[in-house]
Amino acid sequence: MNVLYFLTPKKLIKYCLDSMSIRQALETIEYHRYQVIPILSKDGKYIGSISEGDLLYYLKNHPFEDISEFDDISIMEVSRHKDYLPIPSNTEMSSLIALAINQNFVPVLDDQKNFIGIITRKSIINYLYFNSEKE
Repeated sequence: MNVLYFLTPKKLIKYCLDSMSIRQALETIEYHRYQVIPILSKDGKYIGSISEGDLLYYLKNHPFEDISEFDDISIMEVSRHKDYLPIPSNTEMSSLIALAINQNFVPVLDDQKNFIGIITRKSIINYLYFNSEKE
């Protein structure tokens, strides 16, 4: 089976750009209720992922006097505990499932290494569940 069957395209998901501030990233994560969000460059390359925890630990270890200071710090200055590993679009299902075991989503890259979307663990589980009932 082609892994692209499970793809949620880039235009349907939210992500952070590497140029965003900590405040912008926090607002994006809070508004969309994400725990982890992809980070992309302006030219659409996948850089990594940032989590609520990454931001929380950064704020804990760098006390601020005023919340407006968050506007001056790039998310790229935040240490990321665990980046979600991406896969190329031609990846085998077994490799996708191996990554999805430990990641809420798996970023997908095209042949030029451009970010094209994500595959969620939920979409894989739903497919397996509903197709196992047919057997």
